[in-house]
Amino acid sequence: MEALPRRAQVVIVGGGVIGCSIAYHLTQLGVTDVLLIEKHELTAGTTWHAAGLITSAGFHDETSLWMCRYSRDLYERLEEETGHSTGFRPVGHLSVATTPERMETLVRERDFQVGYGVPNEIVTPERIAELWPLAKVDDLVGGSYVADEGRADPVGVATAMAKGAKSRGATIAEGVLVTGFLRDGDRITGVTTDHGDVEADTVVLSAGLWTRQLAAKAGVDVPLQAAEHYYLLTEPMEGVHRDLPIIEDLDCYGYFREEGGGMLVGLFEPEAAGWHPEGAPEDFAFGTIPPDWERMTPFLERAMERIPSLSEAGVRTFFCGPESFTADAAPMLGPAPEVDGLWIAAGLNSVGILLGGGVGSIMARWITTGVCPMDIAVYTVERGLPIQNTRRFRSERIVEQLGVLFGDGGYPTFHNHTARGIRRSPLHDVWVSRRAHFADSAGWEFVEWFYPEGESEREIPWTWGRGFWGPWVAEEHRTVREAVGAMDMTLMSKFLVQGPDAAAILDRLSANAVAGAVGAVTYTQWCNDAGGILADLTVTRLAEDRFMVIVSDVTHRRVERMLRDEVRDGEFATVTDMTAAYCLLTVQGPKSRELLQRVSPDDLSEDAFPYLTAREIEIGYSRVTALRVTYVGELGFELLIPSDQAVSVWETLESAGTDLGFRPVGLAAMHGLRLEKAYRDYAVDIDVTDTPVSAGLSFAVAWDKPVDFRGRAALEKLRTDRTSRLVPIRIDDPAPLLHGSEPVYKDGTWVGYVQVGGFGHTLGTSVGLATVDNADGVTAEWLGSGGFEVVINGTAYPATAQFAPFYDPERLRVR
Repeated sequence: MEALPRRAQVVIVGGGVIGCSIAYHLTQLGVTDVLLIEKHELTAGTTWHAAGLITSAGFHDETSLWMCRYSRDLYERLEEETGHSTGFRPVGHLSVATTPERMETLVRERDFQVGYGVPNEIVTPERIAELWPLAKVDDLVGGSYVADEGRADPVGVATAMAKGAKSRGATIAEGVLVTGFLRDGDRITGVTTDHGDVEADTVVLSAGLWTRQLAAKAGVDVPLQAAEHYYLLTEPMEGVHRDLPIIEDLDCYGYFREEGGGMLVGLFEPEAAGWHPEGAPEDFAFGTIPPDWERMTPFLERAMERIPSLSEAGVRTFFCGPESFTADAAPMLGPAPEVDGLWIAAGLNSVGILLGGGVGSIMARWITTGVCPMDIAVYTVERGLPIQNTRRFRSERIVEQLGVLFGDGGYPTFHNHTARGIRRSPLHDVWVSRRAHFADSAGWEFVEWFYPEGESEREIPWTWGRGFWGPWVAEEHRTVREAVGAMDMTLMSKFLVQGPDAAAILDRLSANAVAGAVGAVTYTQWCNDAGGILADLTVTRLAEDRFMVIVSDVTHRRVERMLRDEVRDGEFATVTDMTAAYCLLTVQGPKSRELLQRVSPDDLSEDAFPYLTAREIEIGYSRVTALRVTYVGELGFELLIPSDQAVSVWETLESAGTDLGFRPVGLAAMHGLRLEKAYRDYAVDIDVTDTPVSAGLSFAVAWDKPVDFRGRAALEKLRTDRTSRLVPIRIDDPAPLLHGSEPVYKDGTWVGYVQVGGFGHTLGTSVGLATVDNADGVTAEWLGSGGFEVVINGTAYPATAQFAPFYDPERLRVR
């Protein structure tokens, strides 16, 4: 091996498909001083044994679909550029469905994908039999078929990208073990290796199975866990040829493709097995895992029912190799929140080849510009939590993640069942006693709805339709609209920012003016240099030098890091995570003031306590911080209650509100309530690719404030851009349900898609928020001219789109 360079602009650790792709795309952008370090040989670990499927199946969001299709196109042209074959062959891809629910999933995917040019078609069982004569089809409802997708050679893909990177100046060092990191304070400045130290401006960890262990040496949490992944290879079979399409049967957790004249039968079983929770062995490279025939035989037999002739085929090998999975079956990408100079690209959950080209492109553009070019809210490494990195969490969660990846997680009613109950509101036991049904977010247990008296917990079906809980959610919805209800939002992140420079720091981060009078509550966004929204939050001025920042749980680590990074030399301010210190109980509805006035001696009238202000008030034995804000479009108060007093405050409210119809309400009802009012939710309907302008939040930008805030220059240029807007949309027919990702057409032309949807029980129809585009401008006139349709499960339904919310557009009810 040639001498290891002592410095590089970018050091990439890991020579699998992801590391090679990042190197390829960095050099394509002109960053040629790139050093890729691989401790064994390129493709060691996972890449070498990947199945190489190239399919858009399961992707009905813009970013995932783009990454998949970009990767497909890249692999098709790489040989012409590099002279090295990727083995890509567009043999076609079939997904089949044995249930109406699975069929609806495939139809909804097709509806979304055709708007982006994917040749996805719905096929009958008869057509499936023509495409795959060996398949059993008499139990199928139907399927979907994409003719230009297929398979690639994983080693060929990685090697071709490595060759392309080297041809543009990158250095690849194999047989070099990275042992740690160089650092200067909170900044990673290079790596230590068994061949000496290497300084770098940027270090990228794309070390696959070993990423978690390496990241820990830098003090960074990357919750990954390796799992056993199986496929069976048969001897040559009659009727099997190299041009057979890939076929995936999500209901039997199996996929099938030709291999050497025989069949490869891959499994993503719903009860998986973790591998080395203590950490992947350093000397593991091209090894395999002894297969557990006893555990896997039932899953294998179930999968093989789709191809009956497999039962007579000779077995060449039953392969088992490790692949790394995450807590939510989505990759971990982006800058580490704990330190500067370190980036993560790992946890690909068995889709590394499928998404590899796209991941490399996004990472390279992000590293070189500092601005993420696409919405990766569900992929960002910042969402990973230390609690998810414990051995117990990883060991428990990994059991269900292979099945989640292979379709279980595609339904809107899905929630993980393992590693639950970790973070609980102080009122958790109260909600249990009220028959709450819980879901989880960022480790927090939150109430979705409450079972009525006489009912008990039931199994939640995976469905796109109306669940049995619908009437109960509707009743909770009406409680808030007509009386008064309380929603536990303790999971929201809360940061106390205090010190003589706190106001200046927050004003530089915020697009709105947050350094107003004491008691002011300000809704604002924090943006990147391109004007993209990084956080959507409120800032409350508690005192001249003390502020409370309340933000979504999913951006906790990002916001905390942004606050700490914004403190400049010579400034003094402290940032304290108060999330667990306070229970956040939001009391909402037209009778909310009456209820609180019964239990508080303080004057809560509109004159004394106006909208968007905060003050400390008494409730029973306690003093709480009350904010006059709403997320449901009604008169309401958010109460920050010291956690040790939350139960007492709840009991006081409950005893005083019986005759007012007061009751607890779950977040399923809140979802419909907020959509009727068109309130935004970060990482659901707005993200880093949205600006306050395109998201319809220009009112939250203080365009004339004297302080220069981050992203201001970009926003000034975009201020009059109306080509794309997030707008409220409702379905005229009350029958269909919106969930998100449904395409929107105007006068027969695709103009966008629904970002998020739900049922508005006050409106009596489905309602959501949709991103729509028009080259001549998304104006009130264009929206008002009609002709909108939303395609839901293959049927186009007339819809109405407008700028104003459909519920209380004059904002009369919040005051």
